[in-house]
Amino acid sequence: MVDMERHARHLVLPNVGYEGQEKLAAARVLVIGAGGLGSPVLLYLAAAGIGTIGIVDDDVVDVSNLQRQIIHRTEDVGSKKVDSAKARLLALDPNIEIELYAHRLNPENALDVLQGWDVVVDGTDNIPTRYLIDDACHLLSIPWIYGSIHRFEGQVSVFSTEQSRCYRDLFPDAPPAGALQNCADAGVFGVLPGVVGGIQATEAIKLILGLETKLIGSLLLYDALEMSTRMLRFDALETRQTIQDLSVVQQLFDDPLYCMPSNKQIDEGSVDGRSMMQSIDVASVKAKQSEGWKPFIIDVRKAEELDQIRLNSFDLHAVHDVIASHSSEVPEQGDIVVICRSGMRSQMAIMYLTQAGIDANRLYNLDGGIMAWSQIAPEDVIRG
Repeated sequence: MVDMERHARHLVLPNVGYEGQEKLAAARVLVIGAGGLGSPVLLYLAAAGIGTIGIVDDDVVDVSNLQRQIIHRTEDVGSKKVDSAKARLLALDPNIEIELYAHRLNPENALDVLQGWDVVVDGTDNIPTRYLIDDACHLLSIPWIYGSIHRFEGQVSVFSTEQSRCYRDLFPDAPPAGALQNCADAGVFGVLPGVVGGIQATEAIKLILGLETKLIGSLLLYDALEMSTRMLRFDALETRQTIQDLSVVQQLFDDPLYCMPSNKQIDEGSVDGRSMMQSIDVASVKAKQSEGWKPFIIDVRKAEELDQIRLNSFDLHAVHDVIASHSSEVPEQGDIVVICRSGMRSQMAIMYLTQAGIDANRLYNLDGGIMAWSQIAPEDVIRG
């Protein structure tokens, strides 16, 4: 039953109205992770009148969470996140139903947990769980909304079996666990999950209402420092691995390098608490080079930027949005470091290179780009 007074502003919207609000009230949305991204997602879904909300999280509230995980309060420190989140949502709207899963999502329980939900929203912080969500949603034909954050940058996309778009179209293979940086080391801008989580909630509500989403087959990139957004289109990969069960993703969960304490598995909703692709900082590049590492370095900035500042030695210049057409110029063996101004466009370039058939495990995004390199090792830089 629709609460006419509570949802009055929805009822006057031509694309929602009473019928749309009834759809929201009948909907079942599962949110995996009640951390950085899960917080705004859960609050906005509840405020919108989603009838049944599920929460998956095995963590407890820590005081360090409160900088960004706004669904929790200081008095909740030490409590289970699912309990804290439920109390906050019912205080917002006591008419909604909340289903709790106070355990980690894994290949043994994923299909049972996800069965019966209309939409799944990703608020996780690790690579294996993200592939697990993708595979399980693919098998169950459930659309899901991906979100990730890292420092000042975020990403959002919508994956749907109906439109044949999967997370594996963007990231066919998981990067090596040892190459990824965790959230505690990288840091997260406190308000960033609010922006990205708000977009995720928007897309979930649009799916339920039957409104068109532009994010199926597109990746939205948000940069809080530049206050900019970009859209990267991607197609379904013809070479995408066929998923018939969860045995493929089980291999990631069996990898000891990916095994983390359970209270860190579903938490932040950040690019992971980990970076969504391999990244490397300037200090690490310099250290590895001193040991004989010779990566193929690609600068993907515009020509005028290159004229202003560049490395005194790099191997290829190709603007990020046409980098795929230069893939034949990339050697077939060896590691590749991709560099731009601050690390955003180089992420896009890596996605294009991956789609062009270059092994993602060879590709490294330079964290901080040429700006970081000019500060840490100015002797390697030529200024125009």
